[in-house]
Amino acid sequence: MQNGKNRLVLVTGAASGMGRIYARRLAANGATVAALDLNEAGLAETAEGSGNIHCYRCDISSAEQIEARVSEIRSALGEIDELVHAAALMPAHALEDHSNDKLEFLFQVNFFGTVYMIKTLLPHMLERGHGRMVLFGSIAGVAIVPKMGAYCATKSAVNTYVECLQNEIRGRGVDVHLVCPPAVNTPLIDQTVATDTPGSIQEARKTGRLANPEKIIDAIERGIEKKRDIIYPGEARLLLLWKVLLPKLWWKTVLSFENK
Repeated sequence: MQNGKNRLVLVTGAASGMGRIYARRLAANGATVAALDLNEAGLAETAEGSGNIHCYRCDISSAEQIEARVSEIRSALGEIDELVHAAALMPAHALEDHSNDKLEFLFQVNFFGTVYMIKTLLPHMLERGHGRMVLFGSIAGVAIVPKMGAYCATKSAVNTYVECLQNEIRGRGVDVHLVCPPAVNTPLIDQTVATDTPGSIQEARKTGRLANPEKIIDAIERGIEKKRDIIYPGEARLLLLWKVLLPKLWWKTVLSFENK
């Protein structure tokens, strides 16, 4: 990870999982980190032992809360140089069982939360002529599986939005990286397991094939260093090619796990 001295980085989803790992790595490398999450106890654990991590409770589904927290952070800590947006929800439900209100809330958090963060921070970065955004979409936005249709749809929307943004603002000093990880062994998976877990996720968990979050962050860092627009860490690129090139085989395989 690049030396973070004199950099202020805002990290969402920082109370656990890859958001926590990212926040701690950045702080250890000298960056000042504004850590955002709804889970205040988790944020306190993330910040424990580090004087570089400053915690802020924030509901990313609310544009008003995001704007208020960003204003607070800018006043207290200065201009934000980088955004790492890792916050998301990942419940699993067959689409026929997914209620309208829960589906709308999932989009509010995963998609609109991403949009709100971008819309709040991007004008300041463009005005200054530099900045970086590391935005977590997912390979699930392409390599879709049963019982994850709603989550996959939110991430497909994120992937599309961010890729278009990259090309609209190219050359204006703000680097935007879209991260599309595979299923990672973090607390986010627990949300899936606690609901109507897809058979493929159950199998990956049972056999130890869920990706190691530390290794995924390593791959993301390498992708950023190579200035890749879209970063497919771990087995994500293989899953992308499989679904795009062999869609019938893809569906045959993922559906086979539902019959076990």
